[in-house]
Amino acid sequence: MKYSSEIIVDLPLKEFVQKFDNAENMKHWQKGLVSVEHISGNPGMVGSKMKLNYNFGKRKMELIETVTHRNLPKEFHGTYSTIGMHNIQENYFEELPNGKTKWISISEFLPLNFMMRSMIWFMPKAFKKQSMKNMTDFKNFAEKGVSVANEKA
Repeated sequence: MKYSSEIIVDLPLKEFVQKFDNAENMKHWQKGLVSVEHISGNPGMVGSKMKLNYNFGKRKMELIETVTHRNLPKEFHGTYSTIGMHNIQENYFEELPNGKTKWISISEFLPLNFMMRSMIWFMPKAFKKQSMKNMTDFKNFAEKGVSVANEKA
């Protein structure tokens, strides 16, 4: 399943990227994120890997992020793998004439087992909704300093 999401953030591109490209900020806009662990490579650079640990109530999830393309301030791409699912994420950033930043995110989810194939088949809107939620949470953090770090997932 492949789709795109788009949001406008009321920040100049340079400031947007400074907030986006800081692993310490991820907890402020990715609800449920409890820890980020560097695994290999130069952090944030192509080929680097890090482990993202999430708690969603009683459910725990571990994602391995691999940076596949980095051309900041315009582009940042990565893959995110967990049990049963592989996600390819392409992020494009464009400074608008009014000093705001347009963020376009292209997501492709590749299920690795029957259960995940079923989820994509029966619940595609849930994936799209979660992508927009993360982007909106980033917008609120970047523009207003609102963090989801202490909210229950």
